[in-house]
Amino acid sequence: MASAIPDITMNDGSTIPQLGFGVFQIDPAETAEAVRQALSVGYRHIDTAQGYGNEAEVGQGVRTAGLAREDVFITSKLDNSKHRPDDARAAFQASLDALRTDYLDLFLIHWPLPNRYDGDFVSTWKVLEEFQADGRARAIGVSNFQVPHLERLAAESDLVPAVNQIEAHPYFTNDEVRAYGSRNGIVTEAWSPIAQGAVLDDPTITDIAEQVGRTPAQVVLRWHIQRGDVVFPKSNTPQRIEENFQLFDFELDEATMERITLLDQGEAGRTGPHPDTFG
Repeated sequence: MASAIPDITMNDGSTIPQLGFGVFQIDPAETAEAVRQALSVGYRHIDTAQGYGNEAEVGQGVRTAGLAREDVFITSKLDNSKHRPDDARAAFQASLDALRTDYLDLFLIHWPLPNRYDGDFVSTWKVLEEFQADGRARAIGVSNFQVPHLERLAAESDLVPAVNQIEAHPYFTNDEVRAYGSRNGIVTEAWSPIAQGAVLDDPTITDIAEQVGRTPAQVVLRWHIQRGDVVFPKSNTPQRIEENFQLFDFELDEATMERITLLDQGEAGRTGPHPDTFG
């Protein structure tokens, strides 16, 4: 078994495991077993969302694994249709009920939705501040926020997000947003870490994988880890779940890291929606 997963300390003083297990697009019928399997391998961080439709199954998987609640870091995210303050309050409680827990380790605004709700994600953020104040969210953050969105939060609210979960991978390094986070104490979490599989056949990645005796996915995930970001690959295949966990017994040298970073294609490499227009 690989060495223990490192923790990253967030700006509120709490910690988050740097490697997690993602359940985006895992069928609810398969989610509980995938979560149980991940926890049995050694993962202790599960990333879900209201919009994924599988929070209840995540909770079931955690209980089936037989671990104490405090031993598993659980993240969920606000549904895009629930940004109005009262809607957000009800939706958050629904997440707690579905997961059968009285707190979340991290709760995020899933998308800024600047073209909806009069662009008012600040009032939504202030509701998340309530959840942290009353202890039902140990940490709060955002997802898919661009630099101007983060700057607006900084100007109009009291708390800096603990994390910003954004698309990031070798074809879209998203370094401007990451750099803002670094300057302002916001941990970056990388979603779509292998560009939905697109980078795994890249000649540079396969060459490096052959040189270091690892799979292409392990190479890319290790690149994320060494960049200092939180990453949560998803799979419901037991072998892949285990392979994706084996990231802490090898290291990429500086030249290899740079080879991977140079694969960046800027906006052309983005696989998901653009936060300025989505919603």
